[in-house]
Amino acid sequence: MTSAKSLGGNFTFPGTKITVHRMGYGAMQLAGPHVFGPPKDRDAAVRVLRTAIEAGVDHIDTSDFYGPHVTNEIIREALYPYPDELFLVTKVGARRDEKGAWLPAQSAEELKQAVHDNLRRLKLERIDAVNLRLMGGGPTGSIPVENSIEERWTALVELREKGLIGELGLSNATPKQVEEAKAIAPVVCVQNLYNVAQRGEDAFVDALAKEGIAYVPFFPLGGFTPLQSTHLDEAAKELGATPMQVALAWLLHRSPNVLLIPGTSSVAHLRENLAAAELTIPAEILTRLDAIGGER
Repeated sequence: MTSAKSLGGNFTFPGTKITVHRMGYGAMQLAGPHVFGPPKDRDAAVRVLRTAIEAGVDHIDTSDFYGPHVTNEIIREALYPYPDELFLVTKVGARRDEKGAWLPAQSAEELKQAVHDNLRRLKLERIDAVNLRLMGGGPTGSIPVENSIEERWTALVELREKGLIGELGLSNATPKQVEEAKAIAPVVCVQNLYNVAQRGEDAFVDALAKEGIAYVPFFPLGGFTPLQSTHLDEAAKELGATPMQVALAWLLHRSPNVLLIPGTSSVAHLRENLAAAELTIPAEILTRLDAIGGER
């Protein structure tokens, strides 16, 4: 079994006694192609989840709009009754149409219904944390848009006060929106696009670290140029690791508030991802990796 230390060490969410290993698991890829429909091999998806728990993973990221419904149903099948130490995080704010398109579901009523849907499919009376996924610009809604989140955030705060939600976080959010949310209720985590090449949020990561707020990057290998990929490949060869392992290890080196949720539907790939937490990057290579963000 992988040790807690080799899962990146521990992180305690601000204002709580909740501590998790920094290397977690993202359930998105348990659904079918393009995160839509059932997986090709449901038994394999169940094995991945059980293997993750056996390896010490205690932080799983999911959502009822993955599939939709598919990943939550598989999580329940694989892990219910859940281990006491398991911290389950879901997100709300989107829905899928019959063709699998990602559509906003941002009204207060839609958000509340989404929380209840997650609770029902996961067979929970209370979910550990809920991220409000803000739908921005662009075809997938992944470009953050600066607008008020007071009504949406307040809707989730009301459910938290009723005991249906433990903690609250934001996804695809700007610093201004995080500040707006914090004025209403605590924010324990922010889940945004960030990796060794996509470094537009460097200052944001550091600011959240000072407050002890978790930063959870998505797309840890997304948007690389050929030059950036070449330099990452070179570092991986020197370290005897895969480029993905190096990218994940760099994120763990980047700041102590970074939590990782790499996803996969393969047990072999899961073990490879978890092994990235054991990778030590020498200072000279770390400096070169730091420079990738400025390359085009």
